[in-house]
Amino acid sequence: MSGSSDDVVPVNCTIKPPVYLQIGDSKTETAHSGVCVVDVSLPFGKPVNVEEITFKNYYTAYVTVRLLRRSPGQEAPAKWSTALRDLPLMDNPHTEGGSQDYYSIHRTQMQVEADHVVSIRLILRQPSSAWLTFSLEDVKIFPHMEPDPEKEVSDWLSDLTLVDHHPDLEGLPDPQTVSSSIQQMWALTEVMQTNQTTASIGRFDVDGCYDINLLSLT
Repeated sequence: MSGSSDDVVPVNCTIKPPVYLQIGDSKTETAHSGVCVVDVSLPFGKPVNVEEITFKNYYTAYVTVRLLRRSPGQEAPAKWSTALRDLPLMDNPHTEGGSQDYYSIHRTQMQVEADHVVSIRLILRQPSSAWLTFSLEDVKIFPHMEPDPEKEVSDWLSDLTLVDHHPDLEGLPDPQTVSSSIQQMWALTEVMQTNQTTASIGRFDVDGCYDINLLSLT
């Protein structure tokens, strides 16, 4: 999957150690459930509009992304929302395809708006017992950056190339001469249309019938 833009700096966040869910009441009976939770704490008091989440996989078959969002200007507690559910990271949980690849989750892939986020929870699943541990490495959160309209206009103007030379007119007739000739032709046309006869040509008949010798084909 595609990586993030080079000119955007990731958010300074804290990646907590993975917590594996256990099955069983006592330590002697515990077994891996195939589920792991990784919490990402964002800067306190500074909600983030998330653009992208990148990471390197380590034998995780599926990942679910949950966002803790707080509505701006409201005193209501933040609420958890599922932004993406069970995104496959491996071709097959029992084989190594995709087990150590780099991945990127963009905000356009999420089912909710990734705005005003105060915390992120990554729920990892690995149903195969072939792997002893699984997790995500090098997790990074990139903020959403609104484009600067003034900068876009400046960049667009800088791409324009001004042409500061006159076109080559060598070999072409003088524009004044061409204009004078066109005016003369127009005046001549007007004179010919004025002098054109409007009399209609009568019929040539002899004793009530047409004389073939008087007809001419043009």
